[in-house]
Amino acid sequence: MSNKIKLDIVSDVVCPWCVIGYKNLQKAIDELGVGDNIDLQWQPFELNPGMPVEGQDLREHVAEKYGSSLQESSAARINITQRGAEAGFTFNFFEGMTIVNTRDAHILLEYAHQFGLQTELKLRLFTAAFTDKKDVSNRETLLNEVALVGLDVDQAKVHLQDAQYRDEVVKQEQYWQSLGISAVPAVVFNRTSAMSGAQSVEAYKQALTELLAVK
Repeated sequence: MSNKIKLDIVSDVVCPWCVIGYKNLQKAIDELGVGDNIDLQWQPFELNPGMPVEGQDLREHVAEKYGSSLQESSAARINITQRGAEAGFTFNFFEGMTIVNTRDAHILLEYAHQFGLQTELKLRLFTAAFTDKKDVSNRETLLNEVALVGLDVDQAKVHLQDAQYRDEVVKQEQYWQSLGISAVPAVVFNRTSAMSGAQSVEAYKQALTELLAVK
């Protein structure tokens, strides 16, 4: 292996395909045995930056945003649940599930990055949102997850209350959007090429193998 890969994963914590994409990517990394050659960082993307505090019923939101019927929405949930199970993740969709604002979550993920705990927190937030049926816009919920990965809760509160950290997340989102990323997940390799959508394990393995020049 001749080099190290910088991986930026642009995603939102309420994006189910982001979970599946990451799980497949991590499996590809594990199967190739190249974890030491990967420098991974999560980058912010808000599916619904204008979402109000109370959120919106997920089925209603999907119908409004994508024009999906109830039947199509149900079929999509079944497909995502199956794909998640294949990747080793449990989706527990339920009636009344809401889509929420995630800016606070992204602020805390930036904070976690400083301590090498970003992936741990990201995975906890994925699980909170999709497996444990928690509201990841609720600050108490977020701070509980922060504590569980070993981060300082008081410092996390400071970040949430400081407009500078909030503005920085917005700037980062705008940066990635300026590069043409309009949907997630997007895995960016060495900031020169990208793969969009939740790709298969084999697709990620091929991309990594080429970049690492594995013989």
